Amino acid sequence: MQRYLFGPAGLALLVALYLLPGLIGHDPWRGDDARYFGPVLSMLQGEGLLFPTIAGEPSTEFPPLYYWTSALLAAIGDAVLAVHDAARLATALFTALTIFWIARAAQRLYGKQARMPAALLTLGTLGLVVHAHEMQPMVALMAMQALTLAGLALVPARPVAGSVQAGLGAALAFLAGGLPGLLLTLPLFVVVVVLSPECRNPRASAGLILGLCLAVVVAAIWPLLLHYQAPGLLAQWWQAEWARFGDDPLRMKDAGTLLELLGWFVWPLWPIAAWALWRARRQLVHIGSALPIAAVLSALAWIVGNGSLAPPAMLPLIAPFALLAAAGVPTLRRGAANAFDWFAIMTFAVFVVLVWIAWTAQVFFWPPGLARHLARVAPGFELRGTTTQAVLGITIVVTWVALAWRMPRSPSRAPANWAMGMTMLWCLAVVLLMPWFDYDRSYRPAATSLSIALAGERPGCVAAIGLSASQRASFHYFAGLRPERVTGNETACPFLLVYADRNSAAVTPAAPWQPIWEYRRGGGRQLEIFRLYRRD
Repeated sequence: MQRYLFGPAGLALLVALYLLPGLIGHDPWRGDDARYFGPVLSMLQGEGLLFPTIAGEPSTEFPPLYYWTSALLAAIGDAVLAVHDAARLATALFTALTIFWIARAAQRLYGKQARMPAALLTLGTLGLVVHAHEMQPMVALMAMQALTLAGLALVPARPVAGSVQAGLGAALAFLAGGLPGLLLTLPLFVVVVVLSPECRNPRASAGLILGLCLAVVVAAIWPLLLHYQAPGLLAQWWQAEWARFGDDPLRMKDAGTLLELLGWFVWPLWPIAAWALWRARRQLVHIGSALPIAAVLSALAWIVGNGSLAPPAMLPLIAPFALLAAAGVPTLRRGAANAFDWFAIMTFAVFVVLVWIAWTAQVFFWPPGLARHLARVAPGFELRGTTTQAVLGITIVVTWVALAWRMPRSPSRAPANWAMGMTMLWCLAVVLLMPWFDYDRSYRPAATSLSIALAGERPGCVAAIGLSASQRASFHYFAGLRPERVTGNETACPFLLVYADRNSAAVTPAAPWQPIWEYRRGGGRQLEIFRLYRRD
């Protein structure tokens, strides 16, 4: 059993069970899932192939690597899956590559015994689970960062091969994340040369210079193509890149919030990583410590300079923390390892109970307070197929208990229990709670209702006020609508779509605008209101 659970087949099965449930079978959800599907939809329609666009408007957030991959998978899987489901497979691909390259880097830095803990701890990281199941270009950046780390970890043994691999990873990191991709990867080359005794030789130095040259040449291809085809878009992207870094950095008053966010996002990596650093405190200049420490510092520098405390911005911390934690797992004291093991089992047992309580609130309206809250947030929702859900949920929990009970003694026992617990909890949440989440977070009903309202009107463009990028992408996908921007409080369009939520006052256009349609979705703090006006 130990050979199967901790072997390639067992790990591949666990990764598949972690990634595939919840990845398909639901609409693009509001927020990042719908927003980053917008450029993919445009590419599938033959627009924005070189520079991402959302419903005809340029999107400067990310270069096109993730969108290219997602559009390709959507085109290949269109015959089997819905377009948005097939497109979302790109996230699974990049997440699997992240796990693979982190495991390879750990093996190269610390030996074969660290490979499996690195993969399991990455899989069980608390902050990864949601972003690994949505459209998220930051996952592509994280994968290329892991590729760079794996390449640099190979430099002491094979300087040229490792440097070329690292150079390719840095170039693709730029194509995935722009300037942040270079900040997260290129400084690591310098750290390896300057600090690591293993790389202070002519072959390693020459190889790293070769890798840097490769990174610069490959990374320059996309900006050069964009310069020759659309120099205005290149200038717009360049200005947006610099504006995001340094214009509004984090301040000292944000330190507490950042630490709180990091505390849960990279759990359970950081306690084990701290133990590994303590064990290696006299060898911090060696590549096994210097490389992941430099990667952590580079990621923190980008987070502070970017000024964003959004959870996706923390994804570049996972790879270096997972490497450090992988080094610490084999050296954990028996008491600490057993405590970590039992903490994993008890933690996920508590979360299992909470998920079942959320399900009973939908089916049996108990507890009544939670049931009233769910009904207020998603009015009109009706749960069906409860018997099938219950049987599948019980099967998932019983299987997890049986595997945890029979888990053999091994240094990878605690990481394995944590990874299996995270996989079990996610699968259980998908089975029991996915219908409610899909009903609450999809803009399909609003877009369908709007298209029906416009069907009886004379054709014409629709201007919009207050729509977010995810809403623009959703209306483009579900209703074929490409809202126009209102500039200078004027528009030539005969229709005006106005959005308001609970925290913002609705814009009420004066004559000659007349309201012809209104749609309310959600309730309580999630209330959203869409109104359509026609020029009289």
